[in-house]
Amino acid sequence: MRIDVLTLFPEMFSGPLQASILGRAIEGGLVEVVLHNIRDYAEDKHHVVDDYPFGGGPGMVMKPEPLFAAVDAVAGLEPAKGHVILLTPQGRLLTQSIGDELSRRERLILVCGHYEGVDERVREHLVDDEISIGDYVLSGGELPAMVLIDVVVRRLPGALGSEESLTEESHAQGLLEYPQYTRPAEFRGWQVPDVLLSGHHAQIAAWRRQQSILRTARRRPDLLERAALTEAERRLVAEALAEKD
Repeated sequence: MRIDVLTLFPEMFSGPLQASILGRAIEGGLVEVVLHNIRDYAEDKHHVVDDYPFGGGPGMVMKPEPLFAAVDAVAGLEPAKGHVILLTPQGRLLTQSIGDELSRRERLILVCGHYEGVDERVREHLVDDEISIGDYVLSGGELPAMVLIDVVVRRLPGALGSEESLTEESHAQGLLEYPQYTRPAEFRGWQVPDVLLSGHHAQIAAWRRQQSILRTARRRPDLLERAALTEAERRLVAEALAEKD
């Protein structure tokens, strides 16, 4: 996979792209992440990329010319044009399923907005998709782009040390992940649940499933609307919600 990032601040990506899972995936050739400075595509000598909004109002708006020029030039660098995504609080909310969907694409082109946003013609005629990472406003699209890259890259085959991690972690099956424990079995008087020490894999799996459902019911009950639950599990959810009330 190739991911091109169009940004006014490429230096923000240097740390995250060099560490942990992302760093290993890039070093191992699973993904190529290429940074492009939008200012390089501004036509004037001062490399101006923003201007005052028509109709008045606070702040500045990113101009269409540099963004169109940047996307056109970057798209032409590879045979695959790429799926162009604008990172914006007005986009569809990033979920695990969207991450899975995007991880199956050959190429992504991420456009990081800034200031008060981008000229509306960019939304209407340049980008294929708009993604938000939450219902809040950040200074620009750089941090959301990093989040999206991480969500996508960890879904690529070979990116994680254990492929089982993909199916066990939170949101992978529409539920929050079950509680995790490691050594020592007792710490400051707090014991690891006996079932996890039993070696009985079926009982452990059943306990983890139950705990995952209970945790989701108590912390994110909205997720249960899409989760595939048995009748017995739905009764468990009802009991957990009743206790919460």
